[in-house]
Amino acid sequence: MKAKESPKNKMLIKILKDGPYLVTGAIPLYEQIIITDDAGHTRELIDNEKYPVQETYTLCRCGESENKPFCDGTHSKTGFDGSETASREPYIEKAETFEGPELKLTDAHEFCDHSRFCLRAGGIRNLIKKSDDSEARQTAIEEAMICPSGRLVLWDKKTGRPFEKEFGKSIVLIIDPQKDCEGPILVRGGISIESADGSAYETRNRVTLCRCGKSENKPYCDGSHWMNAKQKLEFRKKWGLDEK
Repeated sequence: MKAKESPKNKMLIKILKDGPYLVTGAIPLYEQIIITDDAGHTRELIDNEKYPVQETYTLCRCGESENKPFCDGTHSKTGFDGSETASREPYIEKAETFEGPELKLTDAHEFCDHSRFCLRAGGIRNLIKKSDDSEARQTAIEEAMICPSGRLVLWDKKTGRPFEKEFGKSIVLIIDPQKDCEGPILVRGGISIESADGSAYETRNRVTLCRCGKSENKPYCDGSHWMNAKQKLEFRKKWGLDEK
């Protein structure tokens, strides 16, 4: 008989009111870098670092910690407003639908973290229009499956099944060299996310959480890290880049 999961070892991300993400259950933590091709299109995420496994840890949500990615309590000194504003409506109910000959795309734009994986080869919407072409179909599938935020989900019209990678439960800190910034927190493999009020967000295979503190769709990322000048300076210093 399978042992019952105890609260102590449950894999969970708990959002603390106006504070960090409390991670429990020894969830693996990685750092990955966005890689671009010769044309400047984002193509893949590659591993850069794996952090030592910890049963419990707190990840900075305000963007001001001096011990990133971990919380150091700075949020309590700066008056960080971590109010959760994201809709609780299920993904499929708020997503727009676009169809091609063989593929269907569902798109909930409010989840977009602006990682730009969907722009290659003319963009995913154009690709699904010609999804009876094998090359266009394969490129569309690749773009949808690597979309970190889960904004885009591609479906096989014949089987009705989505194209999804099988992730082990893990958390990834995304680095975006092209935009000179630290990107969002990628949550993979269906990890439960609990609001500060104790309610649960929809559990999905992939979502991105804000870690700059600027998103207007908290707890999810909305791409606001691009606009954070302080983080850009910190990023360039961390990676040894000359200031522009």
